[in-house]
Amino acid sequence: MTASPGFGNHLVCLSTLIQRRYAQICAEHDLTTAQAQLLCLVKDQPRGMTELAQLLGLAKPGLSGLIDRTERRGLVQRTSQNNDRRLCTLISTPEGKEIGDALYADVAARLPEMFGHLSPADRCTLEKLVDAALHEER
Repeated sequence: MTASPGFGNHLVCLSTLIQRRYAQICAEHDLTTAQAQLLCLVKDQPRGMTELAQLLGLAKPGLSGLIDRTERRGLVQRTSQNNDRRLCTLISTPEGKEIGDALYADVAARLPEMFGHLSPADRCTLEKLVDAALHEER
């Protein structure tokens, strides 16, 4: 079965709406979307630079700049293993974890509100379809 010709365009429009809402929520927490994504990735566990680059889809120079800016705000910190600066791990500071947790909760509560006009059954169906699509991408 093929999708209707406008389906791809509808997906792009939906993506734009979600990104816009996400950016608004991030701004309310005084974060860029990139800083928010970084905080959510390290709020509960340390992550290495290679893993972060892959998860965020960034080249190492771009990731380093993002980390530098976020570190200057006191939200994350680099740790070295065995005093080898090449083996750097990023961890959340207590303030970064607090902001990351608050952002995560806010996103979890407010993004689904975009679909509040749907019936409970339709929302459930949408959730299952999104889960299936994400599972397929992994």
